[in-house]
Amino acid sequence: MRELFVRARSEPLISGASGLADMSDDELAWETLSSEVAYECPGFEIVHDDVRLPDGTETDYDYLTEPPAVVVLPFVADDATSAEIDADDREVVVIEEWRQAVGRLNRGIPVGSVEPEDDDLTLGAHRELREETGYEADSVEHVLTTEPVNGIANSVLHYFVAEGCTPTAEQDLDANETIRVDTASLADLRSAALADDLRDGRAVTALQHHALRERGN
Repeated sequence: MRELFVRARSEPLISGASGLADMSDDELAWETLSSEVAYECPGFEIVHDDVRLPDGTETDYDYLTEPPAVVVLPFVADDATSAEIDADDREVVVIEEWRQAVGRLNRGIPVGSVEPEDDDLTLGAHRELREETGYEADSVEHVLTTEPVNGIANSVLHYFVAEGCTPTAEQDLDANETIRVDTASLADLRSAALADDLRDGRAVTALQHHALRERGN
């Protein structure tokens, strides 16, 4: 095992946003005694930590570390004014791709890792939408940040809503990506989520949060 020298960045890179408060002095905090990479591959690493628990017990802990990612809920540009279109009838750009870990086709929305050159996460949101779907957005807005599995990974997901999306180019996919692009109404996607037919957690979270924002407005 080689020594860990870089941790995945978990702080948001969003204009005007700030990171979480330092909690290392909390009475529940663990003390990290040492860290090293136990396994690495393209996309993520498995980290082995030696830690001291609040009661003084020393033990070890393994977790997955990966770069933060952006998740984009992309709304197709409307032909009519937004006032003339029912919110549930708005079209969303969706993607379908094979997920080897669960052995089935997955329906979801664009997601991708933040690149080192991304000074602002909105750049990553625009890029992932364009690369995975061939659509460009008039605007993207950050709406939510989550740590979806922080018991076993330091994954951080930054959610965006993209407005005014239009197809402008061909997809620019990674070598191991094969993605089918489609559109679906917001109502159909919400119905699929309620019926337990939409299994992608990122898509379901984006839809739930969007519904809460609508209710709040």
